[in-house]
Amino acid sequence: MSGVTADNPYRASGVIAAAAGGGLDWQAIETGSTMTAVAGEGYWIDTTSNACTITLPSSASNGDEIMFADYARNWATNGITIDSNGLNYQGADDTAGVEYVVDGTALHIVYSGATNGWIPTLDKAVSYAPSLAGDEGIFGFGYTSSNVSITNLVANTGVMASDTAGVGTARHSPAACEYGGDKGIFGFGEVSGKVSMTNLVSNVGVVAADVTGVGTARKHMAACKYGTDKGIFGYGNTDAVSSLTNLVANTGVMATDVTGVGTARDGLAATQYGGDKGIFAYGATQSPLSEVSMSNLVSNAGVVATDVTGVGTARHLLAACKYGTDKGVFGYGNTGSVSSLSNLVSNAGVIATDTTGVGTARQFLAACEYGGDKGIFGFGGSNTNITNLVSNVGVIASDVSGVGTARRYIAGCSFN
Repeated sequence: MSGVTADNPYRASGVIAAAAGGGLDWQAIETGSTMTAVAGEGYWIDTTSNACTITLPSSASNGDEIMFADYARNWATNGITIDSNGLNYQGADDTAGVEYVVDGTALHIVYSGATNGWIPTLDKAVSYAPSLAGDEGIFGFGYTSSNVSITNLVANTGVMASDTAGVGTARHSPAACEYGGDKGIFGFGEVSGKVSMTNLVSNVGVVAADVTGVGTARKHMAACKYGTDKGIFGYGNTDAVSSLTNLVANTGVMATDVTGVGTARDGLAATQYGGDKGIFAYGATQSPLSEVSMSNLVSNAGVVATDVTGVGTARHLLAACKYGTDKGVFGYGNTGSVSSLSNLVSNAGVIATDTTGVGTARQFLAACEYGGDKGIFGFGGSNTNITNLVSNVGVIASDVSGVGTARRYIAGCSFN
């Protein structure tokens, strides 16, 4: 006998009670490989690390009820097994195997008496309703043999679209980030000189006309989301390296300069981590040029912290993006020569040591999130349009043949 299966997510095992479990005493999250259930209680079962065998009470009275819920939506990987402990389960004795192996399952059982024993009144795989932010992405602007304002959309499957006619002043070396939960913004860059103009991106990927710049004009900066719906641009090159930052409201309005914190540098990258925080890392100082591997964390209120001693090979002109909903990855860049190294960022903002590079070594590229939990590096080099996908566990894939105009000095962000 089996419970919810991949082929049969809804079993006609009883009446689905809309209020099932409403009067139960819910317990702390259960992470063990075994547990004993008590009538009248509800249990969150987290099988992230292991499957769980659940032993039911050895005696029960008509109307006793228990509820189990897939806390981490992981029962398809590590399921639960019900041991009915001498009592019947849906009319079968306890020698029958009862397993639940579908992500998101909610299981509510009620004892009906000795004949049929425990009967599920709710035995259903609950849909994952929330849509993950960052479902699609956009790469924009850059330099071919001249400045351009063309953009390329990235589908939620990681497929890059062909060129979209540019909107806004053609320029290179801007930065971009998400804001408002589902929109994006390109800002700053260089035309024939450094600029501070911005271009908003709608939640369907449409780029708007120029907005008069706020903040000190500069290029080779970085940007990322923070606080779930706001953004921050930071560092870059004015006529010298800078550590200034500019916050972006959840309406897309850019704020004036905030006095810089941390070592002034350009050619760095930034990404979100931890669900609501950000991190700037790497880059180069000047006079003389020197690559660094230091990082600066951004709180969920947009406050930039002082330097953290670097981890990983010092480099600049790299890119970064989020993956796996709460982690990040820095990749590629120039260490003194072009590189394809990457460094993962944990959901606590800790940068890991170097991962051996995958894909064509290059600099001047960009990256963005897509699909809610994956990422993509694209463009760069001496004008390429190759891309490298990032899985939801931070693994970078080999080169994908390019789509769109090959270029460098671009920016990217997610939207929708």
